Amino acid sequence: MNEKALNPIVKQVLELGPPLLFFAAYLKMREQTYTIGGTEYDGFIVAAGVFVPILLASIAILWKLTGKLSRMQVFTAVMVILFGGLTVWFNDERFFKMKTTLVYGLFAVILGIGLAQGRSYLAWVMAEFLPMTDEGWMKLTKRLALFFSGLAVANEIIWRTMSTDAWVKIETFGFPVLMFVFLWSQIMGLQDHIIEDETDKTT
Repeated sequence: MNEKALNPIVKQVLELGPPLLFFAAYLKMREQTYTIGGTEYDGFIVAAGVFVPILLASIAILWKLTGKLSRMQVFTAVMVILFGGLTVWFNDERFFKMKTTLVYGLFAVILGIGLAQGRSYLAWVMAEFLPMTDEGWMKLTKRLALFFSGLAVANEIIWRTMSTDAWVKIETFGFPVLMFVFLWSQIMGLQDHIIEDETDKTT
């Protein structure tokens, strides 16, 4: 199936909608206890369980509209299903909180393996959208691997030492904002390595 163009606003709504809905559901449910199938679940567990089908629906709509899913989207879906399921099955919120550590940590490991081989797996995923020299990709990959490692460590410290309220807010808003600022600063700093489209030069 060929990839189809998608309105950027629709894309942002589908990508940002699920975590924002999880945040809203958590705020509404956090003080409540729900009995389901004879087992009591607190609001966080229920919100985490609700988040799974919401994310899957969002990804399914993205696939339907674009005809394509990125490897990162597929990986994220698998991790959310796995750890969301474990959270509900064992009635233990720690699984859902650890998911973030494992996602960031695995990204760092994958990028690190590529670097050890003298390759940029990041370029393999993103070169189509951001043409850049090999040197630029290697620099960005090294920095992003370190950044993901830092986020993984930060998440472990946050969920183990801070309240669930604090973790949910940082997970929903803090980490995405940090990611945006980091990537924006790196792209600005690597302008010398970005390859301009030849058609742009002639217009």
